[in-house]
Amino acid sequence: MPGLWLIAGLTASALFAGGVTLFSTDPRHRLWGQAAVCGYALAAFAVLAWRSRPVRGVNAALTVMVCGAILFPLLWLIAHGYGEPEVGVVAQSADQLIHDGTPYRSSQALAATTDPNAYNPYLPLMAVFGVPQALLGHGVLTDPRVWFGAVFAAVFAVALRIAGAKDTVRWALLLTASPIIAFELCVGGTDVPMVAFMCLGFALLWGARENTPIVAGLALGVASSMKATAWPALAVAFALLWVRDGHRAAWRFLGVALSVVVVIVGPFAVLKPGSLIKNTVLFPLGLASVRSQASSPLLGHVLASTGVIGHTIVVILLVGSGLAIAVSLVIRPPRDVPAATIRLVLGLSAMFVLAPSTRFGYFIYPAAMILWLLVSQAGRRAVSSPNPKSLTTTPADPGAFSVPADPEDLTIPADREAFSLPADRDAFRHPADREALDFPANPEAFSHSTDLEAFMLSEDPDDPEDPEDPKILATPASG
Repeated sequence: MPGLWLIAGLTASALFAGGVTLFSTDPRHRLWGQAAVCGYALAAFAVLAWRSRPVRGVNAALTVMVCGAILFPLLWLIAHGYGEPEVGVVAQSADQLIHDGTPYRSSQALAATTDPNAYNPYLPLMAVFGVPQALLGHGVLTDPRVWFGAVFAAVFAVALRIAGAKDTVRWALLLTASPIIAFELCVGGTDVPMVAFMCLGFALLWGARENTPIVAGLALGVASSMKATAWPALAVAFALLWVRDGHRAAWRFLGVALSVVVVIVGPFAVLKPGSLIKNTVLFPLGLASVRSQASSPLLGHVLASTGVIGHTIVVILLVGSGLAIAVSLVIRPPRDVPAATIRLVLGLSAMFVLAPSTRFGYFIYPAAMILWLLVSQAGRRAVSSPNPKSLTTTPADPGAFSVPADPEDLTIPADREAFSLPADRDAFRHPADREALDFPANPEAFSHSTDLEAFMLSEDPDDPEDPEDPKILATPASG
């Protein structure tokens, strides 16, 4: 990334963090903003200070960003027990999974509560991030947010590398420390690992290999087992594989992805289907007895808050947008990964705008996927279009003879007579018409005249009396 672009991005990040500090009413958000604005500002200063050594400047900027936008606010919030309610929901679901065999409260227990945090809107795999805290108690290394961030950074770096990006570790750290991920990670973070696995799934789709449907299905199956938000990715990937690789590859992908979901979610759906549906379907749609605390000035939430009619309209619009995306996949399916990514981003954005229970944090999905796509495409272009200066050399003499890569294209300057080399070196002979030049097998037995028209070949180059001694320049007969 050019230094000016990096400085501009860091400046925009600092302005965003400053805005959070000034205008947010949530003390957790303000704390992150205060720490992050210092980190981004110092990072921009580091890039400017080391303009003559850009690598050192970028490394210093990344270090300051990670400390200011992630480590300091996250460790402070963990030490004081602060976090969004979903952090406690994940930890509680893991505790219930260990002791009760299910991450969900029963339908009877939910019917008797008015606490929205008693609901668990996540699918069973999300509870894995709360297992360390459930087993070892609350601490810096057991908080779910630490594991959210670690999984994101590792999986996202792998997704970048598979997709063809360059310098994947630095890019992964840069995006992790950016406001897109760092803000969400420090205060909540449940959506962060899902984004990484969705990027990984689409990165694996980039190459049309025999095992592409299997490995991509595994990655997107894992994401779909954390939260239903990842399910649209399955439809988009299926349409891409159907058009590009054929229907067999598409069905293999879908079979693998659904198998992962069935293995992880299936036991809970069979044993306690009512509890699963009430927690993961009815509650996010605002159809449970308790409404979600997620709110924003977006269209879906505004309409849903007007009453029953407004909420019904929102549900109809949400279903309609999903059907519209599905129809577009049938009529005009994406034919490559970039087109599929853009289609998924559009679908997710529409879903977040129209969802009755939504917040701006959900937009890390489209934002992170777009950045992943841009970085990956830049790396692939750098490989396919190398710098031409590294492949050519300008000769000192513009008229100097150059040898092409293909020996068959070897040419002689226009002002010289053409010559050819016979396959049999013993067959070199002096041409009668002196228009073709034949070289002898022994280069030392070779002489030429000053006018380049006569070559005399000596049979005995060691005889000084030989009139055809190669040391004697022969003068052609006049006339």
